[in-house]
Amino acid sequence: MRKEFPVIWFQGAACSGCAVSVLNSLSPNIKNVLLDELVPGKHINLLFMPTVMTASGKPAVDVLIDTEKSKKGEYILIVEGSIPVGHFGEVWGETMENAVENLAKNASAVISLGTCSAFGGIPKGKPNPTGVRNVKDFLEQKNIKVPVINIPGCPPHPDWFIGTVANLLLFGMPELDELCRPKLFYGKLIHENCERRPYFDKGKFAKKFSDEGCLYELGCKGPYTNADCPIRSWNSGVNWCIQAGGPCIGCCEPEFPDLEAMYKKTKWSEQNVE
Repeated sequence: MRKEFPVIWFQGAACSGCAVSVLNSLSPNIKNVLLDELVPGKHINLLFMPTVMTASGKPAVDVLIDTEKSKKGEYILIVEGSIPVGHFGEVWGETMENAVENLAKNASAVISLGTCSAFGGIPKGKPNPTGVRNVKDFLEQKNIKVPVINIPGCPPHPDWFIGTVANLLLFGMPELDELCRPKLFYGKLIHENCERRPYFDKGKFAKKFSDEGCLYELGCKGPYTNADCPIRSWNSGVNWCIQAGGPCIGCCEPEFPDLEAMYKKTKWSEQNVE
């Protein structure tokens, strides 16, 4: 008999880009994840996700509310997007604040998917008019003691999410860094495995985006961004930011997007790169 893992996917202040990224998972694909046993004997039962579910309105919300009440301590809560303050965000007649608080306190674990959820992201960018907070800070403020896993990225790579879920099913909580990110995917700096690292070591820096050379002088945040983009690549392994000629913008870090200029070397970077 297989074990069911109920999942509620809540969307806060976000653009749905994280959901779209995950839905484009290659191996396993999203059909395998939702219909098959991702891990033998264990099945993910996605009960609520606004982006893909066919139901809408009260019938859909009824499923969510029933799951919250009947499966306390069993379901995994995935939060996509940051949490706005008060009536800046409302869902099914209540604020996003109240909805996340009620869902999180009855969950077995919370996965913060995407930088908006993990760190605040673009909605939290200065001047943060809606007063959004990231999920972990929000839960701590509400004194909700539930395990939190941050999977940042704008958007996150589908492998980061699927791999984390598989780890949860197989072994329980993955090993996390100080920012609650799985070390399996965020354990090394992009700078360590970047294909342009030899240029950096030789002091050969690009002056414009079409030049050969390290993109550090053009604002690359790879020297202080933790992610495995260089060895994983994106779009089914075809390419990634720096291979495509653009600098890393540091989207997996808490400072994104407010870390000074995006495409210029910053004073902060001069003090934090060895």
